[in-house]
Amino acid sequence: MNNPKLISEFKSFGGKLGFYSHPSSTCNGEMRFAVYQPPQATQKPVPVLYFLSGLTCTEENFMAKAGAQRYAAEYGLMLVAPDTSPRHTGISGEDDDWDFGTGAGFYVDAIEEPWRQHYQMYSYVVDELPTLMTAHFPALADKQGIFGHSMGGHGALVCAMKNPNLYKSVSAFAPITAPIRCPWGEKAFSRYLGSNKETWRAYDASELVRQVGYHSPILIDQGTADKFLAEQLLPEVFEQACAAVNQPLNLRYQEGYDHSYYFIASFIEDHIRHHAIALR
Repeated sequence: MNNPKLISEFKSFGGKLGFYSHPSSTCNGEMRFAVYQPPQATQKPVPVLYFLSGLTCTEENFMAKAGAQRYAAEYGLMLVAPDTSPRHTGISGEDDDWDFGTGAGFYVDAIEEPWRQHYQMYSYVVDELPTLMTAHFPALADKQGIFGHSMGGHGALVCAMKNPNLYKSVSAFAPITAPIRCPWGEKAFSRYLGSNKETWRAYDASELVRQVGYHSPILIDQGTADKFLAEQLLPEVFEQACAAVNQPLNLRYQEGYDHSYYFIASFIEDHIRHHAIALR
């Protein structure tokens, strides 16, 4: 495995934040990710918490805007944020839409041409990235959690439920919880996964929770002033699915909050603590 290349590094809350690139065999090209190593990581390996970002984001948004490093340092957690898609693949039309292609990998493994060659974000997140982290960073392979925002909230829920042994904890901010029923999901899934909607179900949190559930309580924060709430996010669908199978869910509606990082930063401490307790 090729060593990740350090692009830039910053001291933060006693630890260090690094931005890296590496040749990805899964996505068949260069991928980027960010890692915050808490001060405790200089002494011994620490638990790892992955954050999956939303549409149009890069590996940088979360690290710059969420205010998470402070709490990661406090609880001794490593934070890892991958990019949201492959970039500069040469696929025709990859930059045409803000909600599909570049910056919109949707954390699925594409099976349709021409996306199949590069857009393998699910396998990248659950296989290649954790392997890279434990090989090159002081990360505990048996103590990993995952969370995310919007498209990344969808990704986190799906990755956790499909890999319960890999992830000890999961949470989400304003996740797309029923992608097979919303415009963003329908657009992305039809192009990445094709017209057979049965294959879509494998990447739908509301379908998955009925099929496989999850071993621990799921935490979700959702702003009531989120402009995407009614049409795209559909938390009530996920809530009903959890209730049907007695899956513990802590769905918190936060009055007046929107879809932005101001919302995420307001509740990030609760999420870091949620994972820290599970990863102890």
